[in-house]
Amino acid sequence: MHGSNGKRLETPTSTGTIARLAVALAEEKGADVECLLMQSGLPRERIDDPNARLEVQSQIKFLELVAKEIDDDLLGFHLSQRLDLRALGLSYYVLASSERLDEALRYAARYSSAVNDGIKLTLREDKTLNIAFEYVGVTRHLDQHQIEFWMAALVRVCRQITNRRLVPDSVSFAHRRKPSSELSTFFGCDIRFGSDVDEAVFPISVRDVAVVSGDPFLNQVLIKYSDEALAYRTAGQRSFAPAVENEIAVLLPQGKAQAAEVARRLGLSQKTLARRLWSEGLRFANVRQRLRCDLAKRHLADKGLSISKIAWLLGYRDVGAFTNAFKRWTGRAPRTFRQQLH
Repeated sequence: MHGSNGKRLETPTSTGTIARLAVALAEEKGADVECLLMQSGLPRERIDDPNARLEVQSQIKFLELVAKEIDDDLLGFHLSQRLDLRALGLSYYVLASSERLDEALRYAARYSSAVNDGIKLTLREDKTLNIAFEYVGVTRHLDQHQIEFWMAALVRVCRQITNRRLVPDSVSFAHRRKPSSELSTFFGCDIRFGSDVDEAVFPISVRDVAVVSGDPFLNQVLIKYSDEALAYRTAGQRSFAPAVENEIAVLLPQGKAQAAEVARRLGLSQKTLARRLWSEGLRFANVRQRLRCDLAKRHLADKGLSISKIAWLLGYRDVGAFTNAFKRWTGRAPRTFRQQLH
């Protein structure tokens, strides 16, 4: 992908662990995997090459398609339970050879991009231990299954390397979905959907929990190799639009999805925001409209959300304004669109 200035924009990639697990499960279920791969833009030859990295956005789309095809609304979570944690590679062994859990989590944040450079793991310690996932160069609102996979996988790693069933105080996701007893049972805590952040919050006491397989000598050797791998994967210039979309998505229900507020949250002037979007051939109003349309279609697929609630989530003061806008985008009224989905 290239910006209007001719510079190549780097596309975030991942090791493809989740996509390959999804391929195996879909094949078990008798799904037409080749068709799903084609629709998502994932080449079969790259799936078959365990060393090939896959585009994160295509992986997200593939997971969505597989989930619909095999009728599994918890696909990402179910894949996390099938995962052999050793398949995470060098990063897992760095964590498993650390001495304490807080040290392991700092390494998880440091090397997360080696596994998936479309996600940044951040660690914050205060009265609690907060582990958050931030999307980098990738549009967050299109994802449900990848983030549920990584949140569950992270908790699994913490439990396995400490040999303790660590339970978060809370877990929150930015996407909206129906409550799931399966997720609640696994995490063992309250789960909030439609949050401003994807985050697991642990008691501060867990930072001192020992890692049962800690090995300081091995840890230092693995860190050396991990740092070399990280340096090799230093990101180039990324598309700016996903960062703007991710801020707009949070601000829409508040009715504050304006260019000035998005610029402020990104630490930019409004002119710089406009200039950076323009360099990719975009305008703020177009980005916001496209996002609203995408979100509207996703929300309408959830029969538990009323049309009026969807209008509010998209920042409209009344249903009529939303209905008129949706008709402009799709040529159909929201209710008609929903009926045709089901």
